[in-house]
Amino acid sequence: MAESDIPDNQPFVRIFDTTLRDGEQTPGVALTPEKKLQIARQLDRLGVDTIEAGFPITSQGEREAIKLIAKDGLRAEICALSRAEKEDIDAAIGCGVSAIHIFLAASDLHLKYKLMITREEALRNAVEAIEYAKRHGVTVEFSAEDATRADQEFLVRFFRSASEAGADRLDIPDTVGVMTPERMSNLVTKIYSACAARISVHCHDDFGLAVANTLAGIKAGASQAHVTINGLGERAGNASLEEVVMALHELKGIKTRVNTRLLYETSRLVSKLTGVIVQPNKAIVGENAFGHESGIHTHGILANPLTYEPFDPSALGRARWLQAGKHAGTHGIEAQLKAMRLYPGREELKEIVSKVKELGDLGKRVTDSDLYLIAVNVTKRDRSDRDLVKLVNLEVKTGVGITPIAHVELRIGEKIHSRTEVGVGPIDAAIKAIQSITSGSANIRLKEYRLDAITGGSDAPAEAIIVVEDKDGYTASARAIGDDVVVTSVQAMIQGINAILLKNIPSTYVTRAETKSSLMPPGEEIDSK
Repeated sequence: MAESDIPDNQPFVRIFDTTLRDGEQTPGVALTPEKKLQIARQLDRLGVDTIEAGFPITSQGEREAIKLIAKDGLRAEICALSRAEKEDIDAAIGCGVSAIHIFLAASDLHLKYKLMITREEALRNAVEAIEYAKRHGVTVEFSAEDATRADQEFLVRFFRSASEAGADRLDIPDTVGVMTPERMSNLVTKIYSACAARISVHCHDDFGLAVANTLAGIKAGASQAHVTINGLGERAGNASLEEVVMALHELKGIKTRVNTRLLYETSRLVSKLTGVIVQPNKAIVGENAFGHESGIHTHGILANPLTYEPFDPSALGRARWLQAGKHAGTHGIEAQLKAMRLYPGREELKEIVSKVKELGDLGKRVTDSDLYLIAVNVTKRDRSDRDLVKLVNLEVKTGVGITPIAHVELRIGEKIHSRTEVGVGPIDAAIKAIQSITSGSANIRLKEYRLDAITGGSDAPAEAIIVVEDKDGYTASARAIGDDVVVTSVQAMIQGINAILLKNIPSTYVTRAETKSSLMPPGEEIDSK
């Protein structure tokens, strides 16, 4: 749902994205300034209200990244993290940000064992830091670290002092993810009623409750959510931006400025640049979120997508897809074949479904190319004219101290096209060459690649399975088996390209108009605080 799609009379929540700060604290993740700027630009396109660009005191490279983002002319508020120390605040101000996120521990556990200061010292340090930052004309958000394990009466006093010192926003961090929705609701209600500043919630996912706690906090009065793309963050991560936003839009009737049609694209970019893979069954942006194999499900989806989908995947810039396999039914297989422009008779269709299930029973993933081959064999159709792209020649060069390079020649229609590319290995170089050749006629990218040895030994045949995706989010899968891993991988890639070029998905995967329906449970009330 784009911002323009949201009625003006609905409540509004700010989205504070901390992918570049808390998200980068994911173990093993380290982003260069250029990568951080690339993500920041995408977050700005996405429509987040605040981008927490980093923690300036951390390193020179961190400061360079924040400066790049701050001077890039983005619409979002650019924020930097700071301890309640003058040195940190000066470093943040020196980066040219418009907002500073100051934090100081509130729990006795942190005060005694980490900071070794008293509650009164913490109060004084927080007030002095906030007042100092405000004198420099920046927006200040104050976080009471480990707030959810702090003494609540002291926490109220802590936040009230911060608000009186000039803090524009007060953040309640569930630093180690120990809250439940009920407890979060009660805590936010208490802080909300005691302080005049806008309330934020920052929830970690140690018990898998970050999104639920964030939603509970918003219902209780918080009007800003701290989130990260793909739920990145320390330990088990933070509340996932895509899950929080979609739950607000679709289940609570609460709007944000986020253009949800860019969520999937943003998720993929962050995954690529951080190297953190999104689990296939992750909500909203997981690869399987709109995939269907079960015969009962595919039958329902083909009749009306809302039978087994909570909302239209196009709202995320995504597309549904059907998977052939041992759980598949006649309706789903028939729809997939129609997408390949194959129309078997009733008995032929039964035989195709039977062979698909046989392959699935062997523990095999049934790719689109597998299904196509089964169908043409059963129907005895000539498949020679179905390959729109054909491999003419492949040459690769690799070795120690040699940059891997591949030269590929493809026949597309009546013309032969060639391209030479380099890569991290010969397979990568060859795939890049294929994508470069076909980019003019079909913007297709490699989405998934797997290579397995079928038997033991250095001469074992290789099995390559790939999934490709076009510019509209539609996918196709293919398999190839051979002795040479490079040639086999290339053949699988070309089969996948042919499979997706042959598909006519929109007219076959959705047989009825998408039905709009409210997803809010009956009796659900919207709290407009």
